[in-house]
Amino acid sequence: MMKTLLLHLFLLHLISSIITTSSSSVSDIVHSSCVHASYPTICIRTLSSYSGSAINTPQDLAQAAVKITLSRAHKASGFLSQVKVGSKREKGALSDCIEQMGDSMEELRKSLSELKHLRRGNAFKWQMSNLETWVSAALTNEDTCLDGFKEIDGKIRSDVKRKITNVARVTSNALYLINRLDDSRNKIPHP
Repeated sequence: MMKTLLLHLFLLHLISSIITTSSSSVSDIVHSSCVHASYPTICIRTLSSYSGSAINTPQDLAQAAVKITLSRAHKASGFLSQVKVGSKREKGALSDCIEQMGDSMEELRKSLSELKHLRRGNAFKWQMSNLETWVSAALTNEDTCLDGFKEIDGKIRSDVKRKITNVARVTSNALYLINRLDDSRNKIPHP
């Protein structure tokens, strides 16, 4: 009985140590990777609380960042589709913004797919170029969305700006983390 109890206590301690070490290493990779991002606080907060698949490499971190960005873009798009507009100008700006967010989400989906198949070798530079182009295009779409509201005053403008700025910041961080993959190519798995 005593041996069984000691064995259980030992196993609980071992499991606790493994979990602590694992979460510590995730925290370390997030902090060290996000420290120079455009929005480091947002980068650390969003990736530290990420509950998706494990983050063990810079590639995992970039994938998590794109998934978070895609999720935020999807939520912002849903918000935009619920906004009630009054003027023709507001309706036009909102319609354009919804289209831009749709384009951003498509670029982010392509990026996520490419990140899942990123490999060292001849294709690496081509894949990195695609990733940088697509995530940059998503960021441009978000900026273009905001541009449509420059001439509009009031609550609609401030609500849209708040939502889209949030998406643009996580997109900028995702682009930063993707760009870092070129520096960490030794950590990309072999084909």
